Amino acid sequence: MLFSNNNETLRSQFVFTLGFTMNQGSRALLLALLFTSFAVTAQSYSASPSPETNKEISAYAPWFVDPAQLDLALLLPLPPAQNSEATKSELMALHQIEKIRTQPQVLLAQIDDKEQDIFLFKDVLGQNFIASSLPLTAVLSTHIHNDESIVTRPIKAQFSRPRPFQADNTLHPVCVLSQKPDSYPSGHSLSGYLLALTLVQMVPEKREQIMQRADAYAHNRMVCGVHYASDVEASRTIAYAMFGYMLSSPRFQKELAAAKAETRSHLSLPLATPDSQSH
Repeated sequence: MLFSNNNETLRSQFVFTLGFTMNQGSRALLLALLFTSFAVTAQSYSASPSPETNKEISAYAPWFVDPAQLDLALLLPLPPAQNSEATKSELMALHQIEKIRTQPQVLLAQIDDKEQDIFLFKDVLGQNFIASSLPLTAVLSTHIHNDESIVTRPIKAQFSRPRPFQADNTLHPVCVLSQKPDSYPSGHSLSGYLLALTLVQMVPEKREQIMQRADAYAHNRMVCGVHYASDVEASRTIAYAMFGYMLSSPRFQKELAAAKAETRSHLSLPLATPDSQSH
């Protein structure tokens, strides 16, 4: 199962986050899966480690998510077979993107390829939204990206889908290339959506613009020529489930609260968000 144990408060918080971006069919399917068995197994990750403990934690130790308790592969359909009409159609779409992409679009895709942190949203929040000015927010971002890697590595290995350029050598990718058959799902896209959902909790006034930027960030994986559309959609689907799990983590809530206060103060926003004021 995806989760275990019930928690009505966290269910409600997750539904609120889920509600404004997923289409109705996808949302209904995901909610059905989550509501039948929602977990608070993240309690085991509640205590923030001391500085001494931090030194002992490897780069790939989980912070907010217990991968043993969260099998997101269950949410995903099998990727299209390599010789299927669906894959052929996706490859044709990538050739079309390659044909019409402009040099500025390529440049932005290459920039996004190198940036997997919350500060990619400076396009939305302004050029002062930078890591050097927001250390607590930077730490939260690093931990989220770390957990994305932990979650996606076994899923990518399980599906072992060849990258588009591995399946079709007439494509001309313009970003860093993986040598592994690890296309499904897209790690960059999952990071982008997780960071977007986190930032929406911090600056709900910019909800729509944040999610639009996350969509553009994910689309740039196709502009790069390194992912299929279904890779990106798979990441979008599991991002909501993973974020719902993260919301149940006291450690995540603690880091989120600190980053939210830091960011809102730095951006000269009221410390109380519109959503909190309305409750």
